[in-house]
Amino acid sequence: MLAEADGTVPHGSDSSMRTSNIINNINPDSSILISKMEDVVIPFSSEVPCDNNGQRMWWAFLASSMVTFFGGLFIILLWRTLKYMWTVCCHCNVKHKEAQKVINPAADKPKDEKEEVPISEVGWMTSVKDWAGVMISAQTITGRVLVVLVFALSIGALGIYFIDSSDPIESCQNFYKDFTLQIDMAFNVFFLLYFGLRFIAANDKLWFWLEVNSVVDFFTVPPVFVSVYLNRSWLGKSAYPYHFTVILLLPSNSIKLVNLCSIFISTWLTAAGFIHLVENSGDPWENFQNSQSLSYWECVYLLMVTMSTVGYGDVYAKTTLGRLFMVFFILGGLAMFASYVPEIIELIGNRKKYGGSYSAVNGRKHIVVCGHITLESVSNFLKDFLHKDRDDVNVEIVFLHNISPNLELEALFKRHFTQVEFYQGSVLNPHDLARVKIESADACLILANKYCADPDAEDASNIMRVISIKNYHPKIRIITQMLQYHNKAHLLNIPSWNWKEGDDAICLAELKAGFIAQSCLAQGLSTMLANLFSMRSFIEIEEDTWQKYYLEGVANEMYTEYLSSAFVGLTFPTICELCYVKLKLLLIAIEYKSEQRESSILINPGNHVKMQEGTLGFFIASDAKEVKRAFFYCKACHDDITDPKRIKKCACKRPKMSVYKRMKLACCFDCGCSEQDCSCMSGSVHSNMDTLQRAYPLSSVSVHDCATTLRAFEDEHPSTLSPKKKQRNGGMRNSPNCSPKMMSRHDPLQIPGNEQIESMDMNVKRYDSTGMFHWCPSKEIEKVILTRSEASMTVLSGHVVVCIFGDVTSALVGLRNLVMPLRASNFHYHELKPIVFVGSLDYLRREWETLHNFPKVSILPGTPLSRADLRAVNINLCDMCVILSANQNNIEDTSLQDKECILASLNIKSMQFDDSIGVLQANSQGFTPPGMDRSSPDSSPVHGFVRQASVTTGSNIPIITELVNDSNVQFLDQDDDDDPDTELYLTQPFACGTAFAVSVLDSLMSATYFNDNILTLIRTLVTGGATPELEGLLAEENALRGGYSTPQTLANRDRCRVAQLALYDGPFADLGDGGCYGDLFCKALKTYNMLCFGIYRLRDAHLNCPSPCTKRKKSSSVHSIPPSNRQNRNSKTREARDKQKYVDSQKKWFTDEPENAYPRNIQIKPMSTHMANQVNQYKSTSSLIPPIREVEDEC
Repeated sequence: MLAEADGTVPHGSDSSMRTSNIINNINPDSSILISKMEDVVIPFSSEVPCDNNGQRMWWAFLASSMVTFFGGLFIILLWRTLKYMWTVCCHCNVKHKEAQKVINPAADKPKDEKEEVPISEVGWMTSVKDWAGVMISAQTITGRVLVVLVFALSIGALGIYFIDSSDPIESCQNFYKDFTLQIDMAFNVFFLLYFGLRFIAANDKLWFWLEVNSVVDFFTVPPVFVSVYLNRSWLGKSAYPYHFTVILLLPSNSIKLVNLCSIFISTWLTAAGFIHLVENSGDPWENFQNSQSLSYWECVYLLMVTMSTVGYGDVYAKTTLGRLFMVFFILGGLAMFASYVPEIIELIGNRKKYGGSYSAVNGRKHIVVCGHITLESVSNFLKDFLHKDRDDVNVEIVFLHNISPNLELEALFKRHFTQVEFYQGSVLNPHDLARVKIESADACLILANKYCADPDAEDASNIMRVISIKNYHPKIRIITQMLQYHNKAHLLNIPSWNWKEGDDAICLAELKAGFIAQSCLAQGLSTMLANLFSMRSFIEIEEDTWQKYYLEGVANEMYTEYLSSAFVGLTFPTICELCYVKLKLLLIAIEYKSEQRESSILINPGNHVKMQEGTLGFFIASDAKEVKRAFFYCKACHDDITDPKRIKKCACKRPKMSVYKRMKLACCFDCGCSEQDCSCMSGSVHSNMDTLQRAYPLSSVSVHDCATTLRAFEDEHPSTLSPKKKQRNGGMRNSPNCSPKMMSRHDPLQIPGNEQIESMDMNVKRYDSTGMFHWCPSKEIEKVILTRSEASMTVLSGHVVVCIFGDVTSALVGLRNLVMPLRASNFHYHELKPIVFVGSLDYLRREWETLHNFPKVSILPGTPLSRADLRAVNINLCDMCVILSANQNNIEDTSLQDKECILASLNIKSMQFDDSIGVLQANSQGFTPPGMDRSSPDSSPVHGFVRQASVTTGSNIPIITELVNDSNVQFLDQDDDDDPDTELYLTQPFACGTAFAVSVLDSLMSATYFNDNILTLIRTLVTGGATPELEGLLAEENALRGGYSTPQTLANRDRCRVAQLALYDGPFADLGDGGCYGDLFCKALKTYNMLCFGIYRLRDAHLNCPSPCTKRKKSSSVHSIPPSNRQNRNSKTREARDKQKYVDSQKKWFTDEPENAYPRNIQIKPMSTHMANQVNQYKSTSSLIPPIREVEDEC
């Protein structure tokens, strides 16, 4: 082939003339001249000398690869043959020796030498093999560097091939002057060393020699060394693209996609290289006369149109070799194109749209939300989390879910794109956790599917999520939703789970049952508490309807804020009144810190607790900005301000440290002890020592004088810490300087009114081991089962009827969580309402294991849809009827999930009853139900009940119904005017407290994140006193353990509770006739230390409807929090012992609205004649401030 045929310019005039002369002298019939033509194909010059004066030597390059391949193969086969022959020979010798040992076993072994088992040693070849295997498998840093280097050099070699493809097929080159050849040589030396490592590490050398990776090396590495030796280059190294592919596959993350793409591209490029070689060279048997000049990229184009079966015909193969190759390539290429290309497109199209990684923003926190991610759960969460009433929420929400969002959910994310991001993945995958930066997240929130058919499986999934997250980052704060109470125990098994560090489990079954139980004690309380921790904006209504006043309370939420130093030293009632009157804030609880800095939440603690510096208060307000008034309040600057909106941060300096704290600090400073180690430090001073010494210079005093002075100061100024807190936290026990007078003064047995505790029988177990709940020895279920006739003869009254739907296959709803608040130890035994379960005995047997230690519990086997069963338990005389269902989540149709509860509710409301109370009063005294004896001197609200009212229609029976689907609330009241699309909290049954749905608990997730004390406060109010310690005991035994009555356990009974008080008689009767809420609040707080934080008003109480059949004219009642009974009971007025009544009609909750708090524009209407007549139909409730520590009746 001539140089012009290769598309090149001859190098030098001499070579051009020589070539021209040879061509002119060609004789077609002479074989000698044909051989001469091959000698002058390659151009050469004196600058680039070529062996044999430009003779083509492509066979040398090809021979180097073939000799390397077949030579190595021959050596491997020869080695295997020799090794096999040697093994056979050695095996025969071993058998011969073993036969001799069998004939004479003692011939070769000395008598005194014991037989030893030879220990095999690892040879140097094995060590080298292991080392090479580690190197190429990237198990070490050196191995990883080696793999990355191989990948990089392969890309470089491929680039050199692309550059050389523009040169002739074979040309003379000077190794010392050609830079690309030098680089190519260096690369291939490295590839040769890497090939040696792979060969050493291979277990089967023969199969390694026949691998595609090895064949690629045979056709790429040896030709480079031949090029250096012959000073010429041959473009036959078309396997370079495939070499690049093999290396590329090693570090790939998307194995399948990269594998398909690399195989397709490498086959395409390699085939193009072969066509480029043969088309530019020609056929050997045609003396290379039929060659054509094609660039490499034209060959790439030719192969693509060939694989796609388009075949434009502008470029085609002319050589026989090229056409023969195309025949076979089109078969495989077409199949590969038809299968690989669609799969590659599908993989690229199906790649995760949300598969990136989260980029944290400096100065902005982010949380990770996972679990049950749906349109409903996400919209409810975002609506509460990003509510405008919160402070500026500078938190980004990152959702992580393994299923891509649908169009509606994707649209929701786009509407909140500034604060919400979604990533597809699973929290069970550490790689996905790293993508969302879980290690730097502020918290991780796990949502549960409240409507799943198997709650235990859903809880197990969330627990596994917690385990995975905690395993990846143990310090992350996790807030998770749990469906079943008994599954919370599994979280305690996680070593890094720590509720003290902010980890919380929101058990929906526990809280739902607790809310319903509190409604049994104070009807409508569930609605009020649910509205307090839900973020909702105020909706202004011009019409004077019940919705107008109800929405004022709905707009209030619970917030926390630190109290100003102006409140330090004041009692809680004083601060509470000041906040209400002056700041228009409702303070209901504080976070009190002990001397050891242990925090506890005290709800309406009373006069015995005085405020400390930096006390955290729990407020009811409409937004977070209003509660800032409690932090900014300054007596000097804001004492004469009447508009609370003007209370802003003032320029006054903080008051200096008290003399007492300065003396403590001086004592510790002089004695050289820390604040915690100093014996005279009975309080805590959390200020920097150097700063305080400069700010407050103290005179030098001796340690003895300082300690003496401190003790004298403490005697004159008693600690504001409660005696129970001091004993619990060890404040007095650990201090050797505490006086005996202090101990005796705070002895619980010496509290006035509790002298009877001294004579208590310590051998009787009446409460559980924590002292928080009433307890009795376990009873068999057969002993509490009532037949229909037995229930009728029992004459139940003032009890709680629980209608439960369930069977053997139903999921447990956790009835223990419903019973525990009704058996709280802050109630007297005679105040406990009897509980009667009406439902399937098979289902109740499964629940009985958690109920057999509670007193006054009975079971009537039957169905809540049977009126005979309902009449047998005197449902018309009950204090509350609870309707629950364990079959709700087993139905796919959401509209039918609540069918059983709705049918039961409508069935009860349509029942008619006789005047049962009149009949009972006509009977003998022996048949009078317990608590109805009016002749007892202890007939006050503290020790007895008021006259039981008569209910003649089922619509007057107090009912609370649990719902799963919020929209089903429209079926509970047939005479309401609620729209089907109305939100649950705006519907009449929910506002009346007769319906409760678990969806209202969704707001607790965001409320707990912003303030974990909110969940603690809610659980304290609704669970009756459940603590993490009690959960640990239940996790061990799954039942309450009885304990003896000791002063320590009895002290746990001394805690506040919620009471519902009527306004038509009793100490607040004067306010029932047109009084204002502000007057009621101040009177209850000043006179009885009771905190009135809501009004249970009448629906449309402002309308003077004279119709006796209407449900709109009933008296009002209030909910209050009586303080704990540490105060001297001699200060109670006689009004506190008057009988109080409440009504159970349809009423609404109105929490105080701070802007119009005092004087409030809502007045308490007087009763009409119709009201007074209907009041007698309703039942009694507990007293205002019942004494706690007294001798109880026997269980």
